Amino acid sequence: MGSAEELDGGHLSRFKALIERIEPMLVSEHLAWSAIGGAYFNDLLPLPYTEASLDLFCRQVEEAQEALGRRLLIENPTAYLRYRHSTIPEVEFIAAVAHRTGCGILCDVNDIHVRAWNFGFDPIAYLEALPIEAIGQIHLAGHHAADDVDILIDDHGSRVAKPVWELYAAALRRFGPVPTLIEWDTNLPALEILLDEACHAEELAHVHRYVYAP
Repeated sequence: MGSAEELDGGHLSRFKALIERIEPMLVSEHLAWSAIGGAYFNDLLPLPYTEASLDLFCRQVEEAQEALGRRLLIENPTAYLRYRHSTIPEVEFIAAVAHRTGCGILCDVNDIHVRAWNFGFDPIAYLEALPIEAIGQIHLAGHHAADDVDILIDDHGSRVAKPVWELYAAALRRFGPVPTLIEWDTNLPALEILLDEACHAEELAHVHRYVYAP
């Protein structure tokens, strides 16, 4: 979605056909780019947060929403670098995209924690800067600490960490009961562990639905 090139009309048509066939509750895309010059990268690469990239990303979101005939959720990214020439804080950038295009926001709580650790910002302040009315879904996941440098890696390969659960509770207090997905893509455990993670998320949602204060 964030590539400087035009969106692939053929891909959008195939994607729309898939959406119409399976009728998903939500459709999302990342605040990132992954293609240039006909080459597709197996990663979600970060955007520079500038007025030019904001204009471009908003145009792409509007085009995609019009082609698909439905609202998209845009997910905050995990990234391990920042551009020196970025002029807009990430949370302000994604909030501006939601305001200008009418899209929703997929709030990935684990990504916020990982980026807050790696770049030294307050994850609660990030949550508080997101527009409540735009939040359509929350993601949780596991991460691990790198062996050779002091950074966290978002790998979707372990249990949700305690500080991420705590940040999830804060998100529920701010956004209210929001559909939540736990991502676990590598090192898949026994089903009982997956169910236990889902049960804990459900318990937190039940507790904090009564303290939601928009």
